[in-house]
Amino acid sequence: MSIILTILTVLLIGVALFLILVVLAQKAKDGGMGAAMGGGMAEAAFGADTGNVLSKATINAAIAFFVLAFALYLGRIYQRTHAAPAAGALPTIAVPVTPAAAPTAPATTTATPTAADTKAVPTPTKPADQTPKKP
Repeated sequence: MSIILTILTVLLIGVALFLILVVLAQKAKDGGMGAAMGGGMAEAAFGADTGNVLSKATINAAIAFFVLAFALYLGRIYQRTHAAPAAGALPTIAVPVTPAAAPTAPATTTATPTAADTKAVPTPTKPADQTPKKP
């Protein structure tokens, strides 16, 4: 399938380039870009009926472009849906669905402090009054 899509991609690029060249080669009504880029040369090659030939070529190239683009679109969809999983891809893990339970209160424990947990903190004593007394 990949080879077919590659061939169609190359054909699409070729048709796109051909379509660009055919549109540029057409003679504009006001003698613009088409006349400067080969309108006279196309008339010399195809004769006086150049407008009809280039118009038909443009229509056919546009139809081929859209058909190839749509075929590539469908081919890429087919390739994506039928592709084997890559060796390095992450596996799909099915997770069982369980109903949500009502939230429960966290278990609280009351622990009594042990002798090792409590540190004896000395209580500060007031220093003796150091001010001299008057006799």
